[in-house]
Amino acid sequence: MTDTARGLAAALGGEHVVLDPGVLAAYRHDEAEWAPYGEPLALVRPRGTGQVRELVRYCLEHRIPLVPRGAGTGLSGGANAVDGCVVVSFEAMNAVLEIDREERLAVVQPGVVNDDLRAACAEHGLWYPPDPASSPWSTIGGNVATNAGGMCCAKYGVTRDYVLGLEAVTGRGETVRLGRRTAKGVTGYDLCGLMVGSEGTLGVITEVTVRLRPARQPERTVAGFFDSVVTAGEAVSAVVASGAVPSALELVDRHCLEAVDAWKNMGLSADADVVLLARVDTPGEAGDAEAAGVRDSFAAAGATWAAVSADQREADALFDARRLAYPALERLGPVLTEDVCVPRTVVPEMLARIEKTAAAHDVLIANIAHAGDGNLHPLIITPAGDERARTRAQRAFEVILDDAIALGGTVTGEHGVGLLKKRGMSTELSPPVLDMHRAVKAALDPHGILNPGKVFDGAEAPAS
Repeated sequence: MTDTARGLAAALGGEHVVLDPGVLAAYRHDEAEWAPYGEPLALVRPRGTGQVRELVRYCLEHRIPLVPRGAGTGLSGGANAVDGCVVVSFEAMNAVLEIDREERLAVVQPGVVNDDLRAACAEHGLWYPPDPASSPWSTIGGNVATNAGGMCCAKYGVTRDYVLGLEAVTGRGETVRLGRRTAKGVTGYDLCGLMVGSEGTLGVITEVTVRLRPARQPERTVAGFFDSVVTAGEAVSAVVASGAVPSALELVDRHCLEAVDAWKNMGLSADADVVLLARVDTPGEAGDAEAAGVRDSFAAAGATWAAVSADQREADALFDARRLAYPALERLGPVLTEDVCVPRTVVPEMLARIEKTAAAHDVLIANIAHAGDGNLHPLIITPAGDERARTRAQRAFEVILDDAIALGGTVTGEHGVGLLKKRGMSTELSPPVLDMHRAVKAALDPHGILNPGKVFDGAEAPAS
């Protein structure tokens, strides 16, 4: 056992420290294809905030990099290990500590799985809206770290809109409580909001207080079939122009439908090249009218078929296919996943540019999208072991980032910058703004031990 391992065991208890190389191998990286990663020297599974604080202080004293990790479902390399780091996994801190029905809030540990929180809230007639496609596996801590979105965020917002408060240990080894439990509060800077989306670079989150909503109204599903992604994009613009606000508006192209069919034999790819799926949860006759309006927008934009579904099982199957698209495509080969977001009015232009990029670089790009808020997920698929295809895919990836910025968009809508989008971030943000980021990092993590190398170059403060 190394001196570091002995020190960690003494500080935290040996049962919380894992050194087995076979186990460590499973914690080296997240799901980001081709994002670099290093070899951790230890894995720590704390059970409470006190142990996290002791871990941070130990790493601070010995200048050991510390990489926080949720479920490892990230797609940007934000949870990837660096050589000689300690990975801290929150799988043992997975309790829903409180659900307050009157105040409509929940207090949870970071290792709680998103769907488990939603199920617990449903027992109280409440609902936690953020629903990333990874919700059956991803954790609230990881969702907070990346400011995750999901299918319903077009109407209900992203994770930051629901985080009222949190507890974290900063890179100074200090435990802090940020935010509030009240419905309103403007005391001081919004440091809680700053921590959301910081990807583990400013503090290690140990508890989260989230806002809840009443249980949802029944939804109506509208489906439309289209001959091209550009025409489907025009339908998205038509829905936006109509003033309708669907609770979900999702795009799935033929490549995704065929992959799901090949895997699950759902028979979805026979009738359409692109499917748009909308859900409307406005109650009563107003909801009926809104759903009919979305259907009419689909038809006016060129849908080959559009209808409000009368079969709930069929409607649920369509949305299940949307969630299955990414794992189905992974069966075809390595998938480099994009996450750009553009103004909704330019979704057709962005989709057209993605098609041109695929042709110019001779790569297969499938498309799924949270089309209702302009968040597009082009999925660049390459044959396993084909290094030339990998190089072309990485070039296409960067072109898509530049096109999104050129159209007034952003390089990441919900997956985070991590390792894959650092160049894109430095292009999107001005030098003074990047300096502001570095100043915040230096204030909260002066020795640069927290998730070093992530988000932007120069994230590590010089040791002193």
